[in-house]
Amino acid sequence: MSDAEWDLIRPLLPPPASTLPTGGHPEWYERRDIVDGIRYVNRTGCQWRAVPADLPPWRRVSYWFRKWHATGVTGRICAELHEQVRLREGKNPRSVTVVVDSQTVKADATVPRSTTGYDAGKKATGRKRHLAVDTRGLPVMMMVTPARVHDAHAARDFLFRLRLAHPEITLVWADSAYGGELVTWAKDRLNLTLKTVNRPKTKGFVLLPKRWVVERSISWIMRARRNSRDYETQPQHAGAHLAWTVMALMTRRLPKPVAAWREPPPPPLPPPPALRVRLQPWRVRLAPVPL
Repeated sequence: MSDAEWDLIRPLLPPPASTLPTGGHPEWYERRDIVDGIRYVNRTGCQWRAVPADLPPWRRVSYWFRKWHATGVTGRICAELHEQVRLREGKNPRSVTVVVDSQTVKADATVPRSTTGYDAGKKATGRKRHLAVDTRGLPVMMMVTPARVHDAHAARDFLFRLRLAHPEITLVWADSAYGGELVTWAKDRLNLTLKTVNRPKTKGFVLLPKRWVVERSISWIMRARRNSRDYETQPQHAGAHLAWTVMALMTRRLPKPVAAWREPPPPPLPPPPALRVRLQPWRVRLAPVPL
């Protein structure tokens, strides 16, 4: 983690207990090393026991990973960084339009069967990730459920949580699995406008409007090897790894100049001059039209 990335995360972490009026035991390891250990496991996909020796012991790294997620620190950091990214791009800090979709990933043999299931559509046994991203592709909310839960049933709980955490959202784009009675339920109960984008009946790859944004966000998440397969015994820890992946994505984007990752479109070329055809009995002459 670079110094610029650490400067973004450090003020968002809670103060050490030893600095509070109530007092507490001093921390044995630097917090930057703890964050580096968490990001190392998330990026490389290794086991907690495989944390390098130059980082804090794996038990301490895993302890802070679980504690920060249980106390809401991980989610708060993601929300703060998300607002900073949108402000940097000249957008409103809170998006009013989101795109939702789900992804099924296979679970490891060590994952309890009670928290997994079989997805008949994807023909895979594992867990399902539900994502809601803004129009720039940055996740706003994530939820992990067993793969056997259909999108239409999980969407009720997911949209309810989304409405409580982000009351400013008014429009939700989704695929056809979120259609039907869910559209009426979201409008009557949550005051959300749910619109579906159907896949055209054509063979081959087709870029779907609106839905391609969340598909790209899923590909960003899959770059972290820890997310390529679900190894966590508890679903909330699987969601924490998704949050750390998004956090790393935003901390790498913020320190860079805007032109480094988003080039402005080139200026349009001037239109060619208009021509006027003069017909004479023995020749054809092309002359520019006077402005």
